[in-house]
Amino acid sequence: MFNNDDNRAISAIRSLSIAQIEAANSGHPGLPMGAAPMAYVLWNKFLKANPKNSSWFDRDRFVLAAGHGSALIYSLLHLTGYDVSLDNLKKFRQLHSNTAGHPERGHIDGVEVTTGPLGQGIAQAVGLAIAEKHMAALYNKEDAQIIDHYTYALCGDGDLMEGVSYEAMSLAGHLNLSKLIVLYDSNDVCLDGATNTTFSEDMKKRAEALNWNYIFVDDGRDLDKIYEAINHAKGNWHGPTIIEIKTVIGYGSTNQGTNKVHGAPIGAEDFKRAKEIYEWNEDDFSIPEDIYKTFEEGIAHTGSKENQKWDELLEFYKENYREDYNNLMAGINRELPENFMDEVRKYSSEDKALATRASNGEIIQDLAKITPNFWAGSADLFSSNKTNIKDTIAFTDRTPEGRNIYYGVREFAMAAIGNGIMAHGGSWHHVSTFFVFTDYLKPAIRLSALSKLPLTYVMTHDSIAVGEDGPTHEPIDQLAMIRAIPNTIMLRPADANETRLAWEIALESKESPVVMALTRQSISNLKETENINDIEKGAYIISDAKGTPDLILIATGSEVELALESKKLLQKDGKNVRVVSMPSMELFRKQDEAYRQEVLPKEVKNKVSIEMATTFGWAEWTGSDGLNIGIDSFGLSGKGNEVTAEFGFTPEKISEKINDKYYKA
Repeated sequence: MFNNDDNRAISAIRSLSIAQIEAANSGHPGLPMGAAPMAYVLWNKFLKANPKNSSWFDRDRFVLAAGHGSALIYSLLHLTGYDVSLDNLKKFRQLHSNTAGHPERGHIDGVEVTTGPLGQGIAQAVGLAIAEKHMAALYNKEDAQIIDHYTYALCGDGDLMEGVSYEAMSLAGHLNLSKLIVLYDSNDVCLDGATNTTFSEDMKKRAEALNWNYIFVDDGRDLDKIYEAINHAKGNWHGPTIIEIKTVIGYGSTNQGTNKVHGAPIGAEDFKRAKEIYEWNEDDFSIPEDIYKTFEEGIAHTGSKENQKWDELLEFYKENYREDYNNLMAGINRELPENFMDEVRKYSSEDKALATRASNGEIIQDLAKITPNFWAGSADLFSSNKTNIKDTIAFTDRTPEGRNIYYGVREFAMAAIGNGIMAHGGSWHHVSTFFVFTDYLKPAIRLSALSKLPLTYVMTHDSIAVGEDGPTHEPIDQLAMIRAIPNTIMLRPADANETRLAWEIALESKESPVVMALTRQSISNLKETENINDIEKGAYIISDAKGTPDLILIATGSEVELALESKKLLQKDGKNVRVVSMPSMELFRKQDEAYRQEVLPKEVKNKVSIEMATTFGWAEWTGSDGLNIGIDSFGLSGKGNEVTAEFGFTPEKISEKINDKYYKA
């Protein structure tokens, strides 16, 4: 099936990858040199993608999970006709280049997800496959398979050592994601030396234990065997497939098969030798026309034809299934009905007190009615997070139309899979767990932000008011941690109405993940929030002073009510107090100086922050004369109200601290 044209194309991939690394004097040549044959077979013989229309919705998705081998995907993108030039490749790993050290979604044409942190690529691939399965169930018709594509990933030993890969593969097998295929570049070498110093698993047994299919290819240079393996994997309809392909890392180098070629340039002389082995006589970054033609006859030709067929199918779908078509396109374009928040309940101060996790659960039910593309997920805590959609079923192999993903106790994988779902496009998804467990999934939140993926994180049990579960479950440092992640919106709403408006921010976000921190304990629905229309400015005056205040109390979440109660005590002593609710530091920081001054004028020196978490970061708003009331230790186990009182979160103790700071004679 394969001929010399294919071998030359593989030599081009290898040589172009090495040339990038040599030009940068930085990079990882081992993977591109060893894995080029499997990548070529996949890309030019199987991958359904249109390089001239890289956002075509029904394309196959490819994830280079082993993101350190980025030179490989950049070579493939250029050779197959994506908007990636030779000049781009020549600037590999250079400042302001789009060929970054590791592939970044949105940074360069054709890269589906950001990879590099090992393991997360596999998890995101699982998310891509879940999204395809769910949307196919929602929208496909017998005469119109409008969603029908595969997800492929190329991983290495390091990916499979990371714990998140076990979590993600476990769920993928459980959900029978048969359209997920992982190519495992099995070269027996990792950065520090032979893989067997740290990794001796039987991959076949591991795969089968996780309900995956396993295929073994004993020679990573045998194109026919690789082709047969992928073709066989596409015929598996019971479970995802991992294909272990034995390769030689750094094939062609004098140091092939050793860790010396993992993460350092091979040098000019060794590159010259490798090109002789590849029978490649071209100068660096010089690609003959016949190479481009080989790719044009492969992925570029078939992808263009498949894209055209799909466009025609979409027109048929539009004519025959107009409502589904409109919903599908709204999801793809991330568009919600005008004034959609009018359909979401509002709360009165006359309503019973509710934990914000509870009001959030009610709000979710309203949102679920607005669009079928809204779905939920939780790490074995739906009953506690209250984030499930009630009038639907679980997403399973047999019911992929279900709108609740039961992620199990897999917090990190849940978030990374959520990133894959959002990268796939077409839906709004939220994931949930206890706020303290952001510790487990923080790397995925960071990747959400870096990738500009607007995944919503709903985190409940947001403070020491958790009570009896004790300090292991009482978040202290997590608010500051999340607030420190660039391009992340942290929201801690004060009550049900602020929670409602937090969802408007989350659903309208285009490029930023949103993290909500919600209470376990019941809190009042505040009279002061009944008429607010938005919290998009991050902070606002919830209760003002008469004229210029001499004291400003700034609070978030459940502590806003505490600040309002503290104001009443302070006013009895003649203090002129303003209370500011600050659900989001990040959004407030983005406002112009005039608005920030309106809310927190510089001339008012007496500013107090009130938050049941670390005081770290609050000085930005309270200033050098500020008083930051928080918790700079771990929590305690006991009844929630007793724990909060022990830490001084009562109106009386708050007022006492303020008087001691500012008004003591």
